[in-house]
Amino acid sequence: MRNIKLTIEYDGKDFNGWQKQPTKLNIQGTIEQAIKLITGEDVELIASGRTDAGVHAIGQVANFKTNSQIPIDKFAIAINSKLKKSIVIKSAEEVDEKFHSRLNCKKKTYRYIINNSPEGTAIYRNLETHIPQKLDIAKMEKAIKYFEGEHDFSAFKASGTSSKSSVRTIYKAQVIKQADKIYIELTGNGFLYNMVRIIAGTLVEVGLRKIEPEKIKEIIEIGKRENAGKTLPPNGLYLLKVEY
Repeated sequence: MRNIKLTIEYDGKDFNGWQKQPTKLNIQGTIEQAIKLITGEDVELIASGRTDAGVHAIGQVANFKTNSQIPIDKFAIAINSKLKKSIVIKSAEEVDEKFHSRLNCKKKTYRYIINNSPEGTAIYRNLETHIPQKLDIAKMEKAIKYFEGEHDFSAFKASGTSSKSSVRTIYKAQVIKQADKIYIELTGNGFLYNMVRIIAGTLVEVGLRKIEPEKIKEIIEIGKRENAGKTLPPNGLYLLKVEY
């Protein structure tokens, strides 16, 4: 039995998230079906974590077990030949039988993309979120640093979160501006349901000067969801990288 690790890129616009569901188009089920077409096997594809409906990935990681003898350098090409164009297997590698995409994950990096031009964009509208009001980048850069370190992120999780603990560690948090684009990037040991989108929404409030940067510390400490900003839409969010 071989254990195959895939690195996957996808445009989440047309999918109802990663997780397999019987009646809705999803990424896990779509890739599993493609694998069945080339191997003849029903496999279980285990991801580093689920992404929600409309969320994209540049570096999602998943693994599955197979008895197929397809050469490893041909696996990605073979699966891609059976996939929709909105999903691409970027690489396939054979790993130790004990490797588990979710349980062995050490760090994840998410990126949220904001188009901060007055007009927005037609072509990239499903790949970024448009905020037409000019955002104060200096304030956002100051505010995001309060998220670094180990904190209870109860104020930044959506209702319906199944995680027992809301404590997570953010190793790196940065705001990057390039022309009309603003990138919010967070690297952590794990993220709660909608956590990145709520942090991004809170930073937008800071950028609009509705919340002062120093207030972030207090919002984290009090831990009430209503004190943080809105949950930004899924189309601006990307799972950028998973580290093991």
